[in-house]
Amino acid sequence: MSKYLVEFAALATAHFLALISPGPDFFLIVGTSVREGTARAAALCAGIAAANGAYILLVLTGFAFIKQTPLLFTAIRTAGALYLVYLGLMLLKPSQHPVGSSLPAEGESGGTTRRRQFAAGFLSAILNPKNAVFYLSLFTVIVSRETPQVIQVGYGLWMVGAVFFWDLLIARLAGSEKVRYRLDRHAHWIEKGSGGALLLLGAVLLLR
Repeated sequence: MSKYLVEFAALATAHFLALISPGPDFFLIVGTSVREGTARAAALCAGIAAANGAYILLVLTGFAFIKQTPLLFTAIRTAGALYLVYLGLMLLKPSQHPVGSSLPAEGESGGTTRRRQFAAGFLSAILNPKNAVFYLSLFTVIVSRETPQVIQVGYGLWMVGAVFFWDLLIARLAGSEKVRYRLDRHAHWIEKGSGGALLLLGAVLLLR
């Protein structure tokens, strides 16, 4: 059991260090939270966590040919880059709800909005081939072949939970009413900066 605890500690540490490094999902969460508030961004976080879970499941079931198939990897990377460009352009559009004003009531197409945010988060993460390579490398390098499948599933569940709650923390910090009002003069630029970062990341991926 101590062997698995050491293995889990190494896996969780490596995963968390990657998690706290700002990437496309981070900028998408911040931009959405500032624009629409924490409640709407929570569905976005759930979508991102679900996509991470899908990649972990694929890795656990032996889905290693993404890394070994250059054409497939390139196709996923191109689709992901184009989607990042699209998300960036959406955040660069004028906001319909100024930061200082009230957010739209949850009853106003709330279910549709949550589904749309979930889909946006899922697509953002699932179309990032780096996630597939990261989890494949993580399990290949750190997790022993002798580790029982049930324990590996436990590792995966931990990482999915870590992704969701970390992203939700970012969303709460960026979308809380106190922060929104304090950032009244700067939220526009934070939102546009997030959109610009996503646009730049997508463009760099397309040009590589």
